[in-house]
Formats: sequence, C-alpha cells, structure tokens
Amino acid sequence: MGQAFGCVKVPESTVAIRESWGKFDNVLDPGCHFVPWCSGKSIAGFVNLRLQQLVVSCETNTKDNVSVTVVAAIQYRALHNKPYAAFYQLSNPKEQIKSYAYDAICARIQKLILDDVFEKTNEIVKDVKEEFKETMSMYGYEIVQILIVNIELDEYFERAMNESFAEKWKAESKHQNELAIARQRRAIADDLRDSIEAFSKNLPGISSSDFMEMVLATRYLDDTKEIAAQSKSVSISLGAGALKMVVKNE
Repeated sequence: MGQAFGCVKVPESTVAIRESWGKFDNVLDPGCHFVPWCSGKSIAGFVNLRLQQLVVSCETNTKDNVSVTVVAAIQYRALHNKPYAAFYQLSNPKEQIKSYAYDAICARIQKLILDDVFEKTNEIVKDVKEEFKETMSMYGYEIVQILIVNIELDEYFERAMNESFAEKWKAESKHQNELAIARQRRAIADDLRDSIEAFSKNLPGISSSDFMEMVLATRYLDDTKEIAAQSKSVSISLGAGALKMVVKNE
C-alpha cells in the first residue's frame, strides 16, 4: 500500500534496489523512502545483509576409494558495499553458494586418504574459504565461516571397520594377557629358584628334588582348601614322591 503512494519502508539490515524504467537507479538504505512510481521509479527487490547459514552435504570418495559424506555449515552474508552485484549477479544466491561449496569441498576430499580427511579438516576449511573469498566477492557475497560438522562413512565400510577394530582389539587383548602370564610365570620361577638356593644353604642335607616335592605338596594342599570349599567330598592319597588328589562332587 505504501508503495502505491510512493512511500517505501526498508527494514533494518536490509537495502532496497531501486530501478528507473526497469534500469538500476540507486541503493536505498534502511528507513522510509519516497519512490514516485509515476515517474518510472520502482523497487526491484531487497538484499538481506544479515548473517545467513546453509548446510551442504558432500558425498564423494576419498583418494583410497572410501565413500564418505562430509556435512558442512556455510555462514555467509551479502557485502554492504556490493549490493548491486549481490542482487543482479546471482539469480538464486543460496543454491548457487551451496553448489559451489559442494564442488570445492568434494574436490579436496578426493585428494586425501580417509585418515587425512579426519585429521586435516582445518586445512580443508581454510583452503575452501580462501577460494570462496575471491570468487564470492565478485558476486557481492562474503563467506564468513565454514564448519565441518560431521563426517559420515559408508554404512558397509563403517561396519567392516568396526569388525576389524574389534578383531584387532581381541588379538591385542590376548597378546597382553599372554605377556602378563609369561611375566607371572617368570616371577614365580625366579622366586622358587631363590627359595631353593636359600633353603639349600640352611639345610645342606636336603636336595633340590626333595625341596621341589615339598613345594608341590604344599601347593596341592593349598589348592585343596579352595576346592574343598566348593566340593562335598575330597580324597587325598600320598605316595612316595607323589601326591594324588581326587575330588568328588555329590
């Protein structure tokens, strides 16, 4: 209604593009303006100067042929000193910036192996932003920030990678257990050797084999205590140089 009477209100953080007989005439800042339509003046449109954001999802393959989807948030705004370019150069700024970002990000992902994609996100963002800076400026837009918010792997590859990781974890866990058992056995053997040496010095008449039989008998008796706590019947027979234990669960 206001424009019908020649008055136009331009909102804050917005500029209006005024034309005269269909040709660019002037840029109107926020506020109220008189635009006499009867003299061929008209408002062709508005340019939003606020910070805006769009999300682009880039599906491509890495250098080592792994399918990934990189999700990036692009923050951009029209340049206050280039409203003419922002209004006339791009017919659909949001979609065209999105398309340009898609191509730029995918081009860099394709040059990297999967590990580097995760490790060099800052470099990817920096390179794309630098390329954007020069190109988008010609169209009257500024790329304020690019944020890689997620990197998704192909479903089948992710499942295979998780299975591979699980197998590696199991193998490593088994290896560590074997090392722990070996260290424990070595410690027992060292302790037993020291005990034999000390025992032989104190009792010269006792041989090493006699001492070993005594140690084994003592160990069997200690084990029997634990088994007896869980079993109703335990029979033990001692023979010359040997010990035999029979456990009966009733």
